[in-house]
Amino acid sequence: MITPQVFNTTLVDTADHHSDLRQAVAKLTGRFGRKYFQDIVARGEQPRELWAELGSAGFLGAHIPESHGGSGGGLSDLYIVIEETAAQGCPMLSLVISSICAPIIERFGSTEMKDYWLPGVADGSKRIAFAITEPDAGSNTHQIKTTATKIEDGWVLNGAKYWTSAIDDSESVMVVARDAELSTAERSALSLFIIPTNTKGLSWKPIEAALSSNDKQFMTFYDDVKLPNDALVGERGAGLKQVFVGLNPERVSAAAINNGISRFALEQAAQYAKDRNVWGKPIGAHQGVAHPLAEAYIAVQEARLMAARASQLFDLGEDAAEAANMAKFAAAESSLKALDQAMQVHGGNGLALEYGLADLWFIARLHKTAPVSREMILNHVGQHSLGLPKSY
Repeated sequence: MITPQVFNTTLVDTADHHSDLRQAVAKLTGRFGRKYFQDIVARGEQPRELWAELGSAGFLGAHIPESHGGSGGGLSDLYIVIEETAAQGCPMLSLVISSICAPIIERFGSTEMKDYWLPGVADGSKRIAFAITEPDAGSNTHQIKTTATKIEDGWVLNGAKYWTSAIDDSESVMVVARDAELSTAERSALSLFIIPTNTKGLSWKPIEAALSSNDKQFMTFYDDVKLPNDALVGERGAGLKQVFVGLNPERVSAAAINNGISRFALEQAAQYAKDRNVWGKPIGAHQGVAHPLAEAYIAVQEARLMAARASQLFDLGEDAAEAANMAKFAAAESSLKALDQAMQVHGGNGLALEYGLADLWFIARLHKTAPVSREMILNHVGQHSLGLPKSY
């Protein structure tokens, strides 16, 4: 188990119970650890034992109300769960997906939808994938072409999605679609649907990617997929407003994975710098080793503070968009520098899978591009924080 010997967690834990939560998640996940996760990924399997124990302990439902089987916490609690699992060497993208879907269902789903899905998400027995990205739409959700057409007894869905994570291991997928009747040529009215993955007309094929992750990526296809009326989440045509209830938590959760990777990498590097002796002294005694690690530590702590603030704002019901975007930006940038420096401290060993660093690279790099690119975050800050003219 990677214990928080290097990182000061009191800086980022915003509630009295957070320290206990952090220690509990670290203890549970630490019993599995980096080697377990590497072996799972290498075999193309899922960390089912770890997932089941996290669910049984109430950690997967940290952000879900007790009335629906969760632990009754908020995004701040889920942030700790995600960061701590990654800090123990087990970064799981599915936890980010849960941060999107559960809040949307909780806020906008029918009573029947909440009762059916939320307890299963909380205990880990049900998983929901999320499909919004399209090959030709990118960050411009108004250009989504996957279309839902209203028929007498429900809906018909047609289109395709890109980079849909873990749909092969999920019971359903939440799809963002263009409402054919309500949309115009200039602007799409979006609606959300929950579709069981065994529905006729839904298919997928894997995207070969460099990610060393248990959660695979897929191109998904919707060919005359017929849906009942109760597949609709919330109000038709109001999907853009609804989806943003999940997108700010997604940004914070992505930051949590990167901050956890940063912690793992710097913990490993600090220990190696103390243990590795060259010319009669630990390499960590040299400022050329110590100073870059110290600088990386500072940047990571800044990123963690921003993520803690974003999750706190979200839990308070305040506007968390600026903070969530900046948290994701800071975590992605700082984690790549921390991981790179940790690998450099290890020398040639930094590339050896035995040390558990090199195969984290592309997961850390992912969040510089997704779930929203650094360029779109800079656009958001320029326009909304600085009041500059819109650039896109």
